[in-house]
Amino acid sequence: MDISAAQTDIRRVYRRGSVGQIVTALMWAASAAAASSGLADIAPFVLFVGGMLIFPLTTLGLGFLGGPSALPAGHRMSALAFQTAMQVPLGFLVALTLAAFDADLFFPAAMVLVGAHYLPFVFLYGMRSFLLLAIPMIVTGVAVGLLFPSSSVIGAWFTVVLLASFGIKEFTRDRQGRRVSTTNGSQLLSLPPRHQQGFPYRTTFTA
Repeated sequence: MDISAAQTDIRRVYRRGSVGQIVTALMWAASAAAASSGLADIAPFVLFVGGMLIFPLTTLGLGFLGGPSALPAGHRMSALAFQTAMQVPLGFLVALTLAAFDADLFFPAAMVLVGAHYLPFVFLYGMRSFLLLAIPMIVTGVAVGLLFPSSSVIGAWFTVVLLASFGIKEFTRDRQGRRVSTTNGSQLLSLPPRHQQGFPYRTTFTA
């Protein structure tokens, strides 16, 4: 079972996660803007609804860019990709429940939940750079929640900058990689034989 090839497919189909992170940054920006404009009561629901829209909007964005917008049926990473994507809207239910008791804790809780959901992306994409997204988000969320809960909107804007920066950087790297792949005539998305199961497998990581 060649995990390395599957990770390469994930990186190429989802453009190193760049489109999803840019869409996520826009959802966080909408929620943070609502909170900054005196609409703190609706800001959590803006992010909750936005969280449910991240996957379909990412799919539309990938299609608009002209490549495949999803893994083919039967791909060995499809289930893990779906499971990690669903962690965000389901996790926001916990943050919304917490916000019912203390609205200032919504953004810090959401930061920890979203940051933690990026940890499996290190394996899913074979990209250690997702640690640079996950760890700052988790640590900042905890720090804001414990030390500066009344200024939690600052944490939301920090998350916007972090997500957008990551998305733009990885989108640029993806474009550069595609030019090289086109020159070399690289192929993608070769499915494994149905009889291949379990170990041994090999996996590689990229920055």
